[in-house]
Amino acid sequence: MILIEMYSKEDCHLCEEAEDALRRVQKLRPFELRIVKLHEGDEDFEKFKERFPVVYIEKEYAFQYRVPEGKLLNMLEAAG
Repeated sequence: MILIEMYSKEDCHLCEEAEDALRRVQKLRPFELRIVKLHEGDEDFEKFKERFPVVYIEKEYAFQYRVPEGKLLNMLEAAG
């Protein structure tokens, strides 16, 4: 099963919107979703600090800030 990871932080409206979009697409095309909440002081927080949310598909960068549902669905279909 395809793994999608979303790096997010607390109190992040864009993160909430992105998670909602991922869950809507997940209902159409199942995949494993891992939400990674980062906090100040975490190793990766500085890396993503100004870019939340950041989405990776199978460890490959896919999106930041927003998740375009149609594009994500097309990517999942193409991945098999």
